[in-house]
Amino acid sequence: MTEIDLAAIDAERERIRATYLQPEPSRPASSARGLHHFALVARDVEETVRFYQELLEFPLTEIFENRDYQGSNHFFFDIGHGNLLAFFDFPGLDVGPYVEVLGGLHHIAISVEPLRWNHLKQKLDDAGVEYLSESGTSIYFRDPNGARLELIADPLGEMYGTKVL
Repeated sequence: MTEIDLAAIDAERERIRATYLQPEPSRPASSARGLHHFALVARDVEETVRFYQELLEFPLTEIFENRDYQGSNHFFFDIGHGNLLAFFDFPGLDVGPYVEVLGGLHHIAISVEPLRWNHLKQKLDDAGVEYLSESGTSIYFRDPNGARLELIADPLGEMYGTKVL
């Protein structure tokens, strides 16, 4: 790994913050209404449904044929506030296992209430799902497809006690 100049990185972060981060009162409203859905690939539809609906308690809201690939399923889970986590499967295609790469998806962070966070953490323990606990409010683990998830007990718009929205 190449040695990095942390002071230069800190200075660049501060430059970007000073140039682009507008104070909240003068910050314009977003043009977006929210995250409609975030789509991932599932290796096994039923295994994915059981994991998200039964273990994580995200209700399955719909399943239908993917309009772009005949025989493929497109299915959705409610992750709160009108946001959905979606999946496709691609029967007959060898899409291979999930691979986390630099420059690609790192993880999906989903906010849950603190009591629910503790409940779901216990369910992960009971199911033998390995996870990494960070800062007392985040747990990182992989779904059956290999995607990395974070359950975070911080409220929406906050990250480790810092307001980000």
